[in-house]
Amino acid sequence: MRITFGVLTLCKGGAQRMLAELANGLVARGHDVEIVIPSFAEVAYDVTAKLKRIPKATISAEDYRMGDVIISNWYTLVPEAEKASQQGKGRHLRISLCYEPALMDGTSETFLSYQQTSNVIVLSTWQQQLMKLIHGLDCPIVPVGVSRAFHNDHVRTPHPLKIGAVVRRLGDENWHRQQDYLISVLRTIKREHPSVDIHLITPPVEFQSSERLQLLQRTTPFHFHTPSNDMELNALYNQLHIFVNTSIYDSASLPGLEAMKCGAALVTTYNGGNSDYTNNGVNCLVSYPYEYYVKEHISQLIHNPALREQLAAQGQATASQWSWERSIQKLEQVLHG
Repeated sequence: MRITFGVLTLCKGGAQRMLAELANGLVARGHDVEIVIPSFAEVAYDVTAKLKRIPKATISAEDYRMGDVIISNWYTLVPEAEKASQQGKGRHLRISLCYEPALMDGTSETFLSYQQTSNVIVLSTWQQQLMKLIHGLDCPIVPVGVSRAFHNDHVRTPHPLKIGAVVRRLGDENWHRQQDYLISVLRTIKREHPSVDIHLITPPVEFQSSERLQLLQRTTPFHFHTPSNDMELNALYNQLHIFVNTSIYDSASLPGLEAMKCGAALVTTYNGGNSDYTNNGVNCLVSYPYEYYVKEHISQLIHNPALREQLAAQGQATASQWSWERSIQKLEQVLHG
């Protein structure tokens, strides 16, 4: 099939990783795949699909080639992708990598964008239910996967105990990550357990451009890491005994899965999208955001190594079932449907 993705950026992030993995997987299966992307946009992932760089910030209907399928993934891309589809350039599918109305200002524009096509793909059961409830859409699920680059190398040492988390640019656009709460919890854990090492992982470009992240590095006893590729990120995950996620709103929540596959015990808040792979007390510890149990759950795993190892083993077994091959197979079923 001749498939065209409209993409605004392929910077470091779970949503962008998914786009790159899906495009690469479709190429590997023999499809003709092109990604239309602004010329200035960051491409942080290796891409085997054709890249069509355009000299503007927005993608128009005229930028799409003739083909079988056009895939959009963000509300601002939907109108022109739908217009191109109506011009006969291919069936328009929207992959909803997040439900924008709950995240973005200008709710009317983001909300109404879900009325422009009924061909919407979601990432999780929770998001599928959300779409049915709010928009009456019956959306197929294409789940996230975990790259083969992530695996348990069995190199952890018992001491010091290492706890890690991903932090992104600190600001209103990342309110759903509850990063102030995360930092507060980790400060308390370090104060109550001085021998524990705290490791924070952030994309290199975001760290370099964020004065607040740089200030955080200077004013906390935390270790900061800016892995530039999956090999470095895998090595970091493999050092951690506990991985913490405080997001309250995610379509899939990929870093927790990656850390689980590398053998870290997951402590997380319920955020909707992670309910497809989390099972409290079986493969991780989960709490609802209003409970504010993240500190208690971390402390529980610090004091109970047997439980920590049990959750890590079960978490790794769960995460091993989440492959990008499965995701691409599900997407192909939708494409041919």
